[in-house]
Amino acid sequence: MKTFEFSTELLPGLPVELGLECLSRLPYTAHRVASRVCHRWRELLQSLDFYYHRKRLGYTQKLACLLLVFNSAIQNGPKNPGVSVSSSYGIAVFDSVSQSWDRLAPVPKYLNGLPLFCQLASCEGKLVVMGGWDPVMYDPVTDVFIYDFVTQQWRQGKDMPSKRSFFAIGACGGRVFVAGGHDENKNASRTAWVYDLRTDEWTELGELSQERDECEGVVIGEEEFWVVSGYRTESQGQFDGSADVYGFKSEQWRRVEGVWEPGRCPRSCVGIGEDGKLLNWAEIDPGVRVRACGGRVLVTGSEYGCGALGFYTVETKEGQNSKMENISVPNEFSEFVHAGCYAEI
Repeated sequence: MKTFEFSTELLPGLPVELGLECLSRLPYTAHRVASRVCHRWRELLQSLDFYYHRKRLGYTQKLACLLLVFNSAIQNGPKNPGVSVSSSYGIAVFDSVSQSWDRLAPVPKYLNGLPLFCQLASCEGKLVVMGGWDPVMYDPVTDVFIYDFVTQQWRQGKDMPSKRSFFAIGACGGRVFVAGGHDENKNASRTAWVYDLRTDEWTELGELSQERDECEGVVIGEEEFWVVSGYRTESQGQFDGSADVYGFKSEQWRRVEGVWEPGRCPRSCVGIGEDGKLLNWAEIDPGVRVRACGGRVLVTGSEYGCGALGFYTVETKEGQNSKMENISVPNEFSEFVHAGCYAEI
């Protein structure tokens, strides 16, 4: 890791070490304004080394990023009688510490809503949005967008190598892994790729042991990317009980049997138990959906079909799950969570 060296003070009257400490403690919400103070501050706050410096000291903040359907009537004001209501995909951000909610600015290419069923991942303080369906034509897209929480701006990355929907996704060490899903002709896929945020390049990985449509991805530690369940083209909806696991060190796939209940959809239900093995959060209730948020798990679900959604957090500490705590959610964000991830900023 880089050692920061400055010829002059970062803050007038303070030693460089104290100036760096003060800037390291700034909340991420202040980074955009602080980066306008001077060139040195901007270069520091936007550097990858500074991000890992803050992470090592425990000054980063963890946010849940959720893909929701927003109602335009709620977004733009009260509903007017006789006026049609349109909906669009957007990203909500939840801070479990301050219990605050916010909405990210739209992607310039899709000002009226993100692609339907796009996938989210996060690494090195940035949020990545991939794939999905064009919100107007409903055709699969290969778009990749990266949101920088420091600059609060979107940029477009290199397109995905091929069109795919309902694929597994996971991120670790500046790379985003995708696998499985299906193509524009609804043929299940067994291919896998990795996207490098730093180089903006895609690299093909070896094939999965079988086709896996509607599979779920999960990264365990900084060691493996798991592609859980899914089904083959000719076995529509018949979810498999196995998984394919990619080792980051070995750069090889291995197949693991019996890790998931056959026939059950794994989407948004896969978790990691205290023994490091997969668990099914939906065993609490079939309506449960879960998204990680650092040391906490964000759980959503309803008491009955089509019932009102509830949002809860469960703290995970030393392998044990605490009691669910209800979250107060503004009406604008009380919608079904289609995808999500946690971002460490």
